[in-house]
Amino acid sequence: MYSANQRKRALELYEQCHSVAKAIVTLGYPKSRQAMYKWLKQRNEEAKAKAPRRRINNSPGHPLHPSAKTKLAILHRCFIDGENVQLVSEETGYSRASIYCWRRKYHAKGLAALMNTRDDPRGELKEGSPSSVNELDILKQQLKDMQMEIDILKETINVLKKDPGVNMGSLKNREKAVIVDALKNRYSLPSLIKELHLPKSSYYYQEDIIRKADKYTRIRRRIVEIFRENKSRYGYRRIHGMLQRENVILSEKVIRRIMKEEHLTITFKKRIRYNSYKGEISPSVPDIIQRDFHADKPNEKWLTDITEFSIPAGKVYLSPIVDCLDGMLPAWTIGKSPDAVLVNSMLDKAISTLSANEHPLMHSDRGCHYRWPGWIERIKAAGLTRSMSKKGCSPDNSACEGLFGRLKNELFYNRDWNGISINDFILILNDYLVWYNERRIKVSLGNMSPVEYRRSLGLSA
Repeated sequence: MYSANQRKRALELYEQCHSVAKAIVTLGYPKSRQAMYKWLKQRNEEAKAKAPRRRINNSPGHPLHPSAKTKLAILHRCFIDGENVQLVSEETGYSRASIYCWRRKYHAKGLAALMNTRDDPRGELKEGSPSSVNELDILKQQLKDMQMEIDILKETINVLKKDPGVNMGSLKNREKAVIVDALKNRYSLPSLIKELHLPKSSYYYQEDIIRKADKYTRIRRRIVEIFRENKSRYGYRRIHGMLQRENVILSEKVIRRIMKEEHLTITFKKRIRYNSYKGEISPSVPDIIQRDFHADKPNEKWLTDITEFSIPAGKVYLSPIVDCLDGMLPAWTIGKSPDAVLVNSMLDKAISTLSANEHPLMHSDRGCHYRWPGWIERIKAAGLTRSMSKKGCSPDNSACEGLFGRLKNELFYNRDWNGISINDFILILNDYLVWYNERRIKVSLGNMSPVEYRRSLGLSA
């Protein structure tokens, strides 16, 4: 993919900056670090093959005991810039074991552990001479500067959660101010803002913004209250709707951010769904509803299905009817067995709420409960029209499946039901369904519950 000139240019740039990441960002190629590592490895192997065999550690340009500055530079390349340790080892002449040993010493005792006992092994400088003192001061300052650079990169990773190879020039002034605040107890403020290229006026401007009081303090408390009052069932959209009802105008993005900061999350969990299909035990009926769950008036289209709740005390089954106008539940039954009594008694309750001129379309899946004689007789007697989904096609009854999903996410999942009897669970489930009808708001209904929506239309709930 790349020509010899391109590879040569990339390797030359790497020799200048000693950073694979910087070379790739500057040139825009290669696409991955692995390609650059491969080129470096090939170059090193070719150089080894051409060069005469000799002991690297005895060469004048490669001291047997490198300075702390050299060690820190190698550690920076390997563990901050993310370069391959083996390639750095081959290039510098120091073994991988030595590099990892320096790293352990640095983590254990800091910079002091990397300094040599003999600063001048060749004896060119006398201890206490002006030259040796000046060089030692310069070396200490360089070590301090390098340590500050490493600490800044660490804080960039820990505080701002940035990648190890982040470009410091791409940081925003607010992010730089956060890093300065994290390190100003260890380094002087002028040196930090100089290293980060942050103007002093910009730093103090960001500090003023950070110190300002949270203007959402009162709203934040109200959001937490709404979330807790509704038993951790409301997401940011419904909380936004509740605040609108209280004449509080706030962006959904702000609500979502506040909920994230306050750790207000709704947990989801998938479970195996109860299946009532027992085969084609009676003639099937067509899918009249055709996934059109819109209704213009109450009792025009009804949906039904059965769902299962498994708790330590046993299993509980719910059979509701969903009105397509607003999602209201005209009737439901809860029992310990998914039998004909469960669905037939539910249908009797629903039919009793109809007026003489109301004959809704009744849509269900192909479960055996809706193909037994008792169900069919009740449908005919009430003048209802039957409609059935295709076999194994849950989207054909998605509005009812959606009810079960919301119900289980808001009430059932991620709760400990140990010690709860079946009768107690039935009462809890029934209370939820009453709350669902009367108090749970729906965004699609203008942030009103089904009962409130019908009252707003002048309909009896």
